[in-house]
Amino acid sequence: MEYIPELTQLDMLIRLSLGFLAGGIIGFERSSRRQVAGLRTHILIATGATLLMLLSIYIPQQISPRGAGDPGRIAAQVVSGIGFLGAGAIIRLGNSVRGLTTAASLWFVAALGLIIGSGLFLLAGAAVLLGLFTLIILNHLERRIFPDERIKLLEISYSEGPFGTHDMVDIVKKSGIIIQSMDVNHGVNKKGVRIRLLIQIPDSVDLTSTAQTIKALENVRKVEIKEQY
Repeated sequence: MEYIPELTQLDMLIRLSLGFLAGGIIGFERSSRRQVAGLRTHILIATGATLLMLLSIYIPQQISPRGAGDPGRIAAQVVSGIGFLGAGAIIRLGNSVRGLTTAASLWFVAALGLIIGSGLFLLAGAAVLLGLFTLIILNHLERRIFPDERIKLLEISYSEGPFGTHDMVDIVKKSGIIIQSMDVNHGVNKKGVRIRLLIQIPDSVDLTSTAQTIKALENVRKVEIKEQY
């Protein structure tokens, strides 16, 4: 059997950094094209996969000085298992899919748990910092670079009585807001109606002013703006 050089902590840190960089390059390109899975999602998946592969190589080296063992067994089992949890965090709303970053972070922290359990504390600490940097710092950076990617939920409640969506939709579209989906929910005994719009907002649009214009329409009782993650 061919001898496999033992990985050092420095080797692992370098590979982890390269995994982070590779995910960032691909994720940045996807974000620039307004894809659903963007910068943070790709970085978390790439860095998590690097962590799992490092662990799969490290454990056989500790059991046998020649590195005997299956270096792909742990990675295969964890990847297939965490997929069920990640799928539960993904929500489809009309033409938009939300929750991909959350699904990736679940997968990422599963890798962190395995790494910490194996005693690779330096590597785990570096991974935590990179994960926080991705979720917090890059979140603000991504919003600055791609400001027209703001996605919000606009909820409009109508009081009891006749209502129409034509004027409301005209106001939204004329302001430059893109409607991705629209759901209409009737209240008990069809008293009152709530309309939910998933919208994409250009940076130049004043959403608050648009909401006030909609609220001035006949039978509109309340207009709410909610964040979507």
